[in-house]
Amino acid sequence: MSEVRIAAEPRTEFGKGGARRTRRAGKVPAVLYGHGKPPRHIALPAHDLLHAFKTDAGTNVLLTLELSGVTELALPKEVQRHPIRGSYEHLDLVLVNRGEMVTVEVSIVLTGDAHTDTLVDQQVMALSVKADATALPSTIEVDITGLEPGHGIAASQLELPSGVELEADADLVVVQGLAKKTAAQLETDLGEGGAAEGSEGTETASA
Repeated sequence: MSEVRIAAEPRTEFGKGGARRTRRAGKVPAVLYGHGKPPRHIALPAHDLLHAFKTDAGTNVLLTLELSGVTELALPKEVQRHPIRGSYEHLDLVLVNRGEMVTVEVSIVLTGDAHTDTLVDQQVMALSVKADATALPSTIEVDITGLEPGHGIAASQLELPSGVELEADADLVVVQGLAKKTAAQLETDLGEGGAAEGSEGTETASA
């Protein structure tokens, strides 16, 4: 689990105008909430935040916030990015304690090689799990070695790291093996596609 120390400061300007001024100053507006405390509006250095999200944990990084002389732990709950520039626009952060169990979405990484006749269909890109806030997995590995057509791997079959509990539906199919089309099948599909296009062209011409 990656843990990054980052300086934060209270934010006194709110609304769209205040958020724009915060971003122009090289900071990212955020809201810190949780543990029954009133939400607090804060600002984080954009450069430091970018580096924090480049760790193995990605946006599941545990942030040690230095705020008004107090150190607090927080996890990103919602991250908003600019649709074009990709810069971070706003964060919702939730307070956590060491030893507290939290639920997060963790990216899935496929390892190994499926059977040569198998077309791998990954149906789930991230899985919901629960773990200690200070021991969240960066990724969940799914071994597809030897996966054959017609077979799949469900969430309940995954080997999760120690201390990590599955929160997603146990029957959720994470990845399945499909049969690759033979050369003959591909030629047939291409032939049918060409015939269909020719038929449409003939109908258009006759009209």
